[in-house]
This record gives sequence, C-alpha cells and structure tokens, in this order.
Amino acid sequence: MVKQERAIRTRRALVVAAAAEFDRDGYDGTSLSRISRAAGISMGALTFHFQAKSELAEAVEEAGRTVTRAALDKVTATGDPPLHQVAALMTELILLVERNPEVRAAVRLERERPGTDGWTALWLPVAHLLLRHAHGNGQLRAEARPDDVTTLVRHLVAGAAAHLRHRDTAATDDVAPLLAHNWQLVLTGIATAEPGVAVRNHPPGLS
Repeated sequence: MVKQERAIRTRRALVVAAAAEFDRDGYDGTSLSRISRAAGISMGALTFHFQAKSELAEAVEEAGRTVTRAALDKVTATGDPPLHQVAALMTELILLVERNPEVRAAVRLERERPGTDGWTALWLPVAHLLLRHAHGNGQLRAEARPDDVTTLVRHLVAGAAAHLRHRDTAATDDVAPLLAHNWQLVLTGIATAEPGVAVRNHPPGLS
C-alpha cells in the first residue's frame, strides 16, 4: 500500500511538472530530462511511469480535462436558463485557463498536437446543446442559429485564452470582465429581451 501511494505521488508530481513545462515552452520545447529535473525525480523513475513524452502530454491533457469536466458538471447542475449557463460556462473556462496550469497546458497542447483528444472538444458540445435549448425556449432570436452562436462562443473563449497567454506576465487585469463585456455585446444582437444572462465575473467556487 505504501509503495502504491508513493507511485501515485510520483506520477502526480511528474504530471504537475510536465504541465508547467508544456505550458511555458510547448510540446516541442520540452524534454523529458527537463521535466525530470523540474519534478526532482530521476529519469529512471520518470520512464517507469511514462515511456515517452507523448504519454506525459496525454496525462497532462487528461488532468486538464478532468478539471474541466468538474466545471461543466457544476454549471449544468445549476438549472439556470440555458443562456445563463453558457455565460457561466465561458467564465468558468477562462478562470480555469487563468488559474490552472494543467488546463492551460491542455489548451496549448491541443493546438500543438492536432489529432489528439482536445480540450475544446470536451466543452464545446455542451455549449452547443445549451444554445439549442436557448433557441428552442425563445432566449435566442429565431435567426440566431445555434451552430453559428456556438462558433462565436468558441472564438470568444479562444480569444480570451490567447489574451491570457500573451499578456504581460506582470499584468493584473482580470480577463473575465473583458469576456463579460464582449458577451453582452453579442447578446444585444442574438438574445431576446430577457434578464439574467450576463457573464458572471467570478462564479461561485472560483472567487
């Protein structure tokens, strides 16, 4: 049992270190030896758990997806109107990108390792389903097709994530209000007159 717990801790330490390295330098810019040094774990122990860099990348991506799934479950369990859930979902995602290195690494790895199970593919179908419900119950204008709005939501989240990656490391500006402002602008063109669909700057549990 002690040996198993030690193995779990070692594996977790390697995933945490790999996430930080992939986030900073990307897949091609990261080596197993650097991850080994960052984690303070020997190369022999690293290769016992992960025989290739691709395996570590997959573990990091899955760690990011696990955190994201929890956020999806929290948003969709609220029972709020669909457009409100879409707004809350976007904010949850951006706060995760801002605060969670594994999610941030998963976002970068999705771009650098095409063909793998991507981060966006996890949450985008949920947003699309919510927008279909919003269209069906009259929250969206008839001409605001769910497919088109889903594409727009994807671009808004991607744009906010890109802003986080490229902003000055010393910056203290909060990206959530920027996303909220952009979403409110979108709603003036796509939503029917219904209150309570604004993006929350800090959803419960992430403040």
